[in-house]
Amino acid sequence: MDAQVAVLHELEPVVAENIDRHLSVAREWFPHDYVPWGRGRDFALLGGEDWQPQDSPLDPVAKVAMTVNLLTEDNLPSYHREIATRFTRDGAWGTWVGQWTAEEGRHSIALRDYLVVTRGVDPVVLERLRMEHTVAGYDSGDKTPLAVLAYVSFQELATRISHRNTGRASGCPVADQLLARIAADENLHMVFYRNLMGAALDIDPDAAMTAIRDEAINFAMPGQGLTDFAKNAITIAKAGIYDLRIHHDDVLVPVLRFWNIFDRNDFGPIGERAREELVGFLGLVDERARFYEEKRARNTAAVVN
Repeated sequence: MDAQVAVLHELEPVVAENIDRHLSVAREWFPHDYVPWGRGRDFALLGGEDWQPQDSPLDPVAKVAMTVNLLTEDNLPSYHREIATRFTRDGAWGTWVGQWTAEEGRHSIALRDYLVVTRGVDPVVLERLRMEHTVAGYDSGDKTPLAVLAYVSFQELATRISHRNTGRASGCPVADQLLARIAADENLHMVFYRNLMGAALDIDPDAAMTAIRDEAINFAMPGQGLTDFAKNAITIAKAGIYDLRIHHDDVLVPVLRFWNIFDRNDFGPIGERAREELVGFLGLVDERARFYEEKRARNTAAVVN
C-alpha cells in the first residue's frame, strides 16, 4: 500500500470524528434569506433595462473583490473533482467530500443572486467570466493527499478572511451580513482540514511536514487563473482586504502554531530540513510584507503633504 494511501486509511476514524463535530456546530442557512429581492427589476429581455454602470451601489474596490470571490467559488465542480480524487468517495472521506461540496455550493448561489439583484456588477461580463473560468477549471497538478490537506488548511482560512474583509469594505450592510455568513462556513471547513492535517503530523511527521513546507511556500489562491487576477489582487491588497501581511500574520503563522510546527521534536532529518526551510521562508514573507507596509506609509504621507 502506498504510504500516502496508508495515511488516508489511518485517518479515516479521525475524519468520521470530525464530521460528527462539524455537523454538531454547523448552522443551516438559506441563500435566499440574504438577498434583497425587493431591489430587483427586470432586464431588457423581459421589458426592463439592461445594466448601466450607475446602477451599481458598490465602489470600484468592492466590485473587484466581490467579483473575484464569486468567480473563485464558481469553480466548485473542479474543486470537488480534486478532493474526491485525492480523498476518494468511499467511507468517511466520501461523506465529507459530499458534505463539503454541498455547503460550498451555497456560496456562489448567494453571491451571484446578491450581485444580480442589486445590479452590483455587469451581469453580462460576470457570466462571460464565469464561463471562461469554469471551462478552464482548476487543476492542482500532482499534489499528494497530504499536500491537498495542507493546502486547503491554509486556503480555507485565506478565503474566510477575504470574504469577511470584503463584506466590511463593501459599504452595504446586506453584503456584509451575507459575506460574514459565508465566512463562517469557510472557517468550519478550515477547522476540519486543519484538524486532519494535525492528525497526519502525528501519524507521519516527516511526510506531513514536507507537504506543509511545499504548500506554504508555493501557495496560490485557486482563483489565480482568472483574467486580470494579478491586477485585481493588487487592488484588493491595497485596500487591506487581503495582502501579504494578512497572509503571514493571520493565515500561515496561526495554522502553523496550531500544528505546533515550531516546537515539535518528532521530526527526522527530512522533516527537520523541511521545517528549517519553512522558517526561512516565513522570514522572507515577513520582510516583504514590511517593505510593502513602509511603501504604503510613504505614499500616504506624500498624499497628505
